[in-house]
Amino acid sequence: MISNKLQFLVLAVFLIITFNISAQDAIKWHKFDEGLNKAQTENKFLLVDFYTDWCGWCKKMDANTYTDKSVIDLINKNFIAVKMNPEKDGAVNFQDKNYPAANFAQAAGVTGYPATGFFESDSDFIATVPGYMEPDKMIELLNFITEKKYLE
Repeated sequence: MISNKLQFLVLAVFLIITFNISAQDAIKWHKFDEGLNKAQTENKFLLVDFYTDWCGWCKKMDANTYTDKSVIDLINKNFIAVKMNPEKDGAVNFQDKNYPAANFAQAAGVTGYPATGFFESDSDFIATVPGYMEPDKMIELLNFITEKKYLE
């Protein structure tokens, strides 16, 4: 019979391994100001997920798209990810100005939810793409951005 200490040790090791694997398989979301600074420091694109609490398609995107392994890998490798709820989040600092989150979202072209905004690491605006995206469409879009095809 296995002793209680050994059982505890085996369980602890299992939980640590499981936690490490699941932690790597998730997008690290940031608040806007922190994410923008991190994008500049790490020379990565900024991805902003504009969402609201009441938006069913936003929840579906969180459950289906942002949990897809390929989407997670591409975002974590090339982007700093930000979640912004324009209806609830406070002001954001962008290019030395302070904007209420709702005004910033509107200036970024958000007309509905979900919407995904993209910025260069130096904070230059690229585009905002409206609506829900299946993982394969998100992968195409992420590759389009990272390969800078929007400049062609």
